[in-house]
Order: sequence, then C-alpha cells, then structure tokens
Amino acid sequence: MSENYEEIVEEENSLTMLDVLREENQLEEDAYAVLGASDDKNCTYSKGYTRQALYACKTCCEKSVRAGVCLACSFHCHEGHELIELYTKRHFRCDCGNSKFGGKKCNLDPSKDSTNIENQYNHNFDGLYCICQRPYPDPDDTVNDEMLQCIICEDWYHSKHLECEKEIPTDSGYDEMICAGCMKKNDFLWNYAKKYTAFTATEISAGDKEDESIDVKNIPKSCTMPRNNPAKRIVSEGSCFLMEGWRSALCTCETCKELYREKHVAFLLDPTDSVHAYEEAGKINSRESQYEKGMKALASLGRVEQLTAIEEYNNMKERLKQYLQKFAENKKVVREEDIKEFFSEMESKKRPKVVIPTYCR
Repeated sequence: MSENYEEIVEEENSLTMLDVLREENQLEEDAYAVLGASDDKNCTYSKGYTRQALYACKTCCEKSVRAGVCLACSFHCHEGHELIELYTKRHFRCDCGNSKFGGKKCNLDPSKDSTNIENQYNHNFDGLYCICQRPYPDPDDTVNDEMLQCIICEDWYHSKHLECEKEIPTDSGYDEMICAGCMKKNDFLWNYAKKYTAFTATEISAGDKEDESIDVKNIPKSCTMPRNNPAKRIVSEGSCFLMEGWRSALCTCETCKELYREKHVAFLLDPTDSVHAYEEAGKINSRESQYEKGMKALASLGRVEQLTAIEEYNNMKERLKQYLQKFAENKKVVREEDIKEFFSEMESKKRPKVVIPTYCR
C-alpha cells in the first residue's frame, strides 16, 4: 500500500474502504473456518461420510424428520428455504434428495441411496440446543450467553448450563470442551483432565467409588493412561475444558483402543477430527480474499483515482444508510432484490468521470 493512500485515509477522517476490506477479511476468515474445504458447487455425497458444514431444511422436511444437507445443496436445492445452520458434524453424508425429502430429488446428485445409515442426528436438526432444549438465538432469552460445542456429542451448550462450579474464564486458553453428560459417559477421560484441563474442574468426594472404566487387573504395561491417586478417592464432575494437544496424550495401547471403540469415541485419536484441524484446512484451501484483492486494486491506483474511489465509496455508504433506514422504520425485511434495486439505481445516477487533461500544470 502506497504512502499516498495512508495520507488520503487521514484526510478523509471517516470510515474508509480499507476499514471495510479489513472487516470483510475477518468475516471471510470466519466463513472459511466454518465451511472448511466445502465446495459450493458440488454435492459432497460422493465423498462419503466426512466432517462438513451442514444445514437442516425445515421447508422440505416434515417437523418430525431430521436430515442434513451440504453447503452446495443448500444453494442449489434449497435456495430461499427455511434453513437451520448446524455448523459442522463429523462422519456425515449429505441427505439431500433421499427418502427424508418426500420424493424431491437432489439437483446436483439425484442417484442417492434412500438413507444414510451411519448418519447421527440430535435435536440440533430440529433447531434446538443445549440441555434447555431452546432455539438459538432464543427470542425469550434477554441474556446474550455464549454457546460452546461439545467435541463428543457435538451439541451446543449455553455456558450457564455446563455444570461448572465457577464462571468460565475468558482467558482460560482452553482448546476443546467436553460437556458434563459426555464426561460422565466417558469418565476415564478425567484421568487426562487432571493434567490437561485449562482451569480447575469441579471435584466431589467419591466415597468408596472407584474408576471402573478399565479393569485394573488387565492393564498392560504398555498403557500410558494416567491414574488418579486411589488414596484420595476423588472424582470430578461437570464439563471439561481441555488445552491444545491433549489428544496426543491419549494412550494407544490395544486395551485403551478397545475402550474407545466401546465408548464410540475412537475418533479422538484421529488428528484430522478436531475442529481446529478442520478450520485450518479451510483457511489453507481458501482462495485469495476480497481484502487481498482490494488492497492490490487500491495500491495500483494513482492519487487522484484513490481520492475519487474514496469519495464514491463514502457517497454510496451514505445513500445505502438512508435507503436501509426506511426498512428499519417500517420494520420490513431487506430482500436480495431490494439490494439489487439499490445498486441498480446507484448505477443509473453515477456521475460522469472528471477527465483531468494531461497538459494541466
């Protein structure tokens, strides 16, 4: 970026295109993180069961039917429909056009099996979340409570419903969360949590209770699972917030692997399973961002062209603000065609360019 442009930004003393490009860049990064390596043109069905961004279509499916469609199908088969964004689900195959859709075929891949027997569904597909079984955003909840996703059940929870003794610190530095219900079902994970929790978990006296997740008589010498001190007879409860890298500490002896399979959590050993790995893959596979394109375009302009571009941008910004204000006052929803109409009018009212003669001195 040239020094001239920085001077122009200071001269204008207003929201600039640079600010917009930076904000758009952050939005794009967030989108790439959610969508990963998703293809917006081709259905993912042929890829089989994989982690991907999913949507539930309430327009096409009856209320009691749970189904998920991929990103491309949300565009090409369900445009304008009532869609519920589900973020990501692991080991899922696109349902679009199968028996759950009442005879409506997928526009991108019409030759699909009638069901995907390995798909797992929870109440998120109904638009409900957490143990409170409420929608998000919740129209009846006036408190803006952050929601966190459990890496095992993949449900979303309000922070106030995670059964934590203390408030979750914002600077705790945790990487992944396992909800209280999943920690109870997989209580052997507390053995790792003692070392890898990002902050202290709730603890209760266990009395005579012992860890029964593994038969201690059959533990091989190769097992590296940490053990709680039996003399303390303390077990933990509640949700668990784990630091980055904790999965690499999981024991991979045959006894533990069998335990993971029995508990249906063998995916914890897969280095590509984590949401962090999924998000990084999305960022790597992303194309050149609008921010990068915009910065290159601005850098290529001369000073007069930069001034003209900034003036036109600020003019458009003010007109758009006035245009949208009418919708806000009348409590009307802004539709795609409304935005197209606005820019069409802007185009027709565009002022002719001022040509600066090259002989001016």
